[in-house]
Amino acid sequence: MGEAPTPRTEQERIRRVVLIALVSAVTVLFLWMIREYLLALLLAALTAGMLYPIYQRISRAFGGRKNLAAGTVVSLLIVLVLGPLIGLGALTSVQAVELGRAAQPLIQQTLAGGSLIHRLVERYPRLSVLRPYEGAITGRLEELGSELGKVMVGVFTTAASETLSFLVLAFVLLYAVFFFLVSGRATLRKILYYSPLPQDDEDRIVGRFLSVARATLKGTLVVGVVQGALGGLGFWVAGIEGSVFWGVCMTVTSVVPSFGTAIVWVPAVGYLFAMSRPLAAVLLFLWCSIGVGTIDNFMRPWLVGKDTQMPDLLILLSTLGGIVLFGIAGFIIGPLIASMFVTVWEIYGEAFRDVLPEPAPLSRPTLPPPPKEPAGA
Repeated sequence: MGEAPTPRTEQERIRRVVLIALVSAVTVLFLWMIREYLLALLLAALTAGMLYPIYQRISRAFGGRKNLAAGTVVSLLIVLVLGPLIGLGALTSVQAVELGRAAQPLIQQTLAGGSLIHRLVERYPRLSVLRPYEGAITGRLEELGSELGKVMVGVFTTAASETLSFLVLAFVLLYAVFFFLVSGRATLRKILYYSPLPQDDEDRIVGRFLSVARATLKGTLVVGVVQGALGGLGFWVAGIEGSVFWGVCMTVTSVVPSFGTAIVWVPAVGYLFAMSRPLAAVLLFLWCSIGVGTIDNFMRPWLVGKDTQMPDLLILLSTLGGIVLFGIAGFIIGPLIASMFVTVWEIYGEAFRDVLPEPAPLSRPTLPPPPKEPAGA
């Protein structure tokens, strides 16, 4: 029979149980209290990690003055990144509202003085199958223009009403970047100290986290911005209204495999043909299909390399799922969560290797032998 626990041992066990419960409750309460700023903190940590080499060079140039170096990096971030992004967002919002308001009159003007379907059938006789549905298509186009205008105005109004919230989040992000540059590594070491995982596992998780963040920023964000900029330039040259708005749309859709930016520019080419501008349509098609569509094949391998170490399907699903949950920041957060998912399961497989069954070897499928021909055939 085992020895009965001594009062001191029992007291220590109760103390630990109470302490774990107290730590858990306070942690949950604290995270719930700052839930509105968790996304900004995560983005700040990633940004600080990306800018840390620059911070080190500036710190050495300033004689090791960490605060001054971090302030310089944050100032450069405001001038070179945050400021242009705010301007781009404002211009995109204005163009989106203008497109929404102009959609209904444009459709009505297009339909006035002769049916659009009638003109399309005259130019392309194979579209004559659309004649019985002419009234329904016309009504749907008018409804689309009206609804699009309402949606765009609502988006602009919501964005304007949340300007103060955006400024607060921007301030938190910038201040957090400053803090993480100066004290981020010490804070990370202190956090990892409370983890029961061995240091090798901790280093592996952190290393995969940073590598995927770097690959996502370079491969998804940079390539998407370049494709959106080139696509918006093509729209501007072709004379399509709202070129900045459509460029931003192409940046977002660039994450979709196989289709990507074509989701935006293919309808634009069709629109130019419908407006009797075949030369502009052909030139836009060539520019987007060759220039915009193929640049991804050259830039992504050069920028990303093997940093992600994840299947392309997992990267796609995590990116789209991240956008659904976290908005535009899901470009980065989604693949990061996927990297944590893959890494944790890899560590789990290694930790329980002794009790897990060995994976069956892959074997090539064997085909049945061909039937024998009957004798005398």
